[in-house]
Amino acid sequence: MPDNDASTSGYGYFDHDADVGVIGRGDRLEAAFESAAAATFALMAEPAAVRADERLAVEFVEGDVELALATWLNLLLGEARRRGLVLREFHLHRDGERWRGEARGERWHEGIERGVEVKGATLTALRVSCGPGGVEARCVVDV
Repeated sequence: MPDNDASTSGYGYFDHDADVGVIGRGDRLEAAFESAAAATFALMAEPAAVRADERLAVEFVEGDVELALATWLNLLLGEARRRGLVLREFHLHRDGERWRGEARGERWHEGIERGVEVKGATLTALRVSCGPGGVEARCVVDV
């Protein structure tokens, strides 16, 4: 798993058998989801090595915030895979049950070292919680 300083990156990881648990933290729900996406894609490539040249947009409707986390990550992973992109910047907005997000990145090329392939977000250990330090969003991703 990549090293990161959770105090500056907003994300972290937890151990889970053969897969990886991702943790996103933020001062609001959307920021925690953005950080969880950053954690997911940092497994696949070093974020600093990825340019933010191409934009990818996603929208979905989900009233359950925990299912929304898995949906957000799986939409990003699916669209990135379909378009041959690796992503590094994430923005998400929520209006009730409607979520609109975007990500920026670039097409995979031999100059980007590939890390672990993330196949998808699972419902395993899926949790979104609020506390005095903000919001934490976590789930296990299938690698």
